[in-house]
Amino acid sequence: MTDGDGGTRWTRVTTAAELMDAVRDEAPAIHVDGTLRGMPMLTLAPGVRLRGGTLVFGARGLRLTRDNTLEDVTVHCPDHEIAVGNTGGAGAAGLGTLTLRRVRTRGQVLLLAADDVRSGHVAVEGLTVEAADLRGRAARPHGFGVDALQGAFTLWNLHADPAAVITAELLDIAAGSAAEPVRGSGVFVGGHGSWEGTGDGGTVRVGLLRTGEIHTDGGIPEGTPDLISGGVFVISGARVEKVHTAGSVTTYGQNDMVLDNWGQVVDWEATAPVTSKGPSGIGFVNFGDIDRLDVRAPLTTHGVGARGFNVYEGTLRHAAFDSITTTGDGAVGVQVSKDLPYLDIRGDLVTAGGIGSSLVRGVQLDLAATALSVKPGGRIGRMTVGGRIAGSGDGVVTVDVDGALDRLTAGGGIRAEGRGADAVRLAGAADRRLDLSGVEITAADGRTVVHAGE
Repeated sequence: MTDGDGGTRWTRVTTAAELMDAVRDEAPAIHVDGTLRGMPMLTLAPGVRLRGGTLVFGARGLRLTRDNTLEDVTVHCPDHEIAVGNTGGAGAAGLGTLTLRRVRTRGQVLLLAADDVRSGHVAVEGLTVEAADLRGRAARPHGFGVDALQGAFTLWNLHADPAAVITAELLDIAAGSAAEPVRGSGVFVGGHGSWEGTGDGGTVRVGLLRTGEIHTDGGIPEGTPDLISGGVFVISGARVEKVHTAGSVTTYGQNDMVLDNWGQVVDWEATAPVTSKGPSGIGFVNFGDIDRLDVRAPLTTHGVGARGFNVYEGTLRHAAFDSITTTGDGAVGVQVSKDLPYLDIRGDLVTAGGIGSSLVRGVQLDLAATALSVKPGGRIGRMTVGGRIAGSGDGVVTVDVDGALDRLTAGGGIRAEGRGADAVRLAGAADRRLDLSGVEITAADGRTVVHAGE
């Protein structure tokens, strides 16, 4: 059955057999009525549009080729399968423009630049991946001592050739739920990277990546040192003008980062809560390059070794947060190992915990739940905290500086609330330069300021 709609002649299908016939005959526009079951994987010919209905597959679902559009369609597969993917073999050429508009899936959305696919554009305007299990995927990027699990939505350029470029606008992508978190990463965008984790080949260039609500649990076994996942993960080889996490992002498992950057981002903004509920998670961690980060909602972590904000590698010019709160042994609030010119926290920086194990660059190490830690080689140029900097762990220093901290203001002061806990320990450049005369410093059962060698 065919009908016209806005100048487009749509082929309407109401059975699995009719759908398979329409796909085989390369009908240019297919409208699905109702729920259809029992189809094998279907490959849409170049230029084909498909809209409407619910498609239920027993294995893989839809495979796109070039210049395809999916609109107002639901695709259900087993959680470990690919609900929407693409071809990469001979004849695929570039992707053209692949468009996903108001699409829902069970199963992964996996779009790859591989084999003959070396160019193209991906446009997402509303995508919800209700459930997906990525733990069995053999292909994983490696960097900084760990592998990273693929995402419920994955856009990945696998070419080693820098001339292979995929562009994208990725709007309103949601994944998982509190009742059924994704088993793996949530949103994963990346290009080709080296074993060390730096981009060294084909790229994915994104204007805007905007995400909705995301829930993930990577299902990583306790104590695993070399595997992670991320709620929103910008991987090596990705270049993003703006990331906006507009919905809350929550991770639940071991080594589940909430927001993680290995790539290049100009502006990263979060306007909804950032939450880690598992051990060795991190609220925001940077290994790549970011100009400005602004988290305009609470960042909280719960779990042993679950840190708030880490600058391990790369560059970050200006980071700002509403507040950072960590609860758990080894759960550092802020840890800086590189140069960070500006750090602003509008509210409180608070930690509660003692010493515990945490994943650091592929190794499980014992850390103290320090509110602020500046490591050797790290530097913060100017740090302003509107509220208090406080730690309540026994024997844990609240502010521990082995690197450089040029200027610090804290409207609510610095407090050490645990037994035998010092408020501030200064070593290195900070011991010589940092002026704390305008900051109220208190220690309930320890020293207010300790200098190197004391």
